[in-house]
Amino acid sequence: MSSSPVKLGILGTGNIANAFAEGLTHAANIELVAVASRTQAAAIAFAQKHDVAKKYSTYADLAADPEIELVYLATPHVRHRDDSVMCLQAGKGVLCEKPFSINAKEAKEVIDLARERNVFLMEAMWTRFLPSFVKLREMLVNGVIGDVQLILAGGAFQPDCDPDYYLLRPELGGGVLLDAGVYPVSVASMVLGAPTQIKACGTVGEHNVDDQDAILLQHDGGATAILYVSMKASASPDITLLGSRGRIYVHAPMFAPAKIHLQVYGENVQEFELPFEGNGYHYQAIAAAQAIRNGDTESSVMPLEETLTIMQTLDCVRDQVGMLYPMEK
Repeated sequence: MSSSPVKLGILGTGNIANAFAEGLTHAANIELVAVASRTQAAAIAFAQKHDVAKKYSTYADLAADPEIELVYLATPHVRHRDDSVMCLQAGKGVLCEKPFSINAKEAKEVIDLARERNVFLMEAMWTRFLPSFVKLREMLVNGVIGDVQLILAGGAFQPDCDPDYYLLRPELGGGVLLDAGVYPVSVASMVLGAPTQIKACGTVGEHNVDDQDAILLQHDGGATAILYVSMKASASPDITLLGSRGRIYVHAPMFAPAKIHLQVYGENVQEFELPFEGNGYHYQAIAAAQAIRNGDTESSVMPLEETLTIMQTLDCVRDQVGMLYPMEK
């Protein structure tokens, strides 16, 4: 097994790609060697900012680079399936930004291809790899609050109303559910598994994307998740887990928490400060690189079957809300 850094390329040069590249300064087992954008100017500017040797003006050129072992996809939602397929067919491991795809059908196509080619693939649900979520899973495994009976999770924000903003563009896979609602849905999945019943309501706004969603998930054994996400109001995104023996409160923001409160019923509240290095984006990358060096084709923390069931849940929510993307019609 090689101990050399995994050579990584980034598709896309937007905000999330920049944040990911900044995070990689804390990842000793990764070497960022290439970036691709739809324009040479954007690729050059990104490369200069992050000290990247190779800059490509097409995504296909980066995928064809024989030096690259892992590709981080930071392209628009609507491109995730096709860009993942392109990289997997070129034999590259893929770390795909959430949402993993537009729908479960696309997700299954990508997952099936990765398994057929025996190539690493993972949804970039970075939150799961942060110290706070490592601690949260440790608490749940140890049963400190007993059986989880209820999850309350959600958040709301009011974005820029510029019609060119990506969340307001259905042709790019915009809308609040796939971009932000995936976080509480993923939390419920991590804690309780796939739901047995899904109830949802919401609104599709003037830009023809969902701008508010309320979700009720029923799970085996009677546990329930009550989730929400909105672009029509403002509320700090947080998580509460209620168990048979106690409760856990994960402080906002739920996508990058650094503090957890634990209260076993009848006892004093315990506070856990769980800071992360840098901006936190490197933890998922380190895990992906280590998996590649180990010869693994998926992550045990964010397994592919769970990614697929999360996309199926999101599909069901969108169906009940009435949110259909142009490319699905």
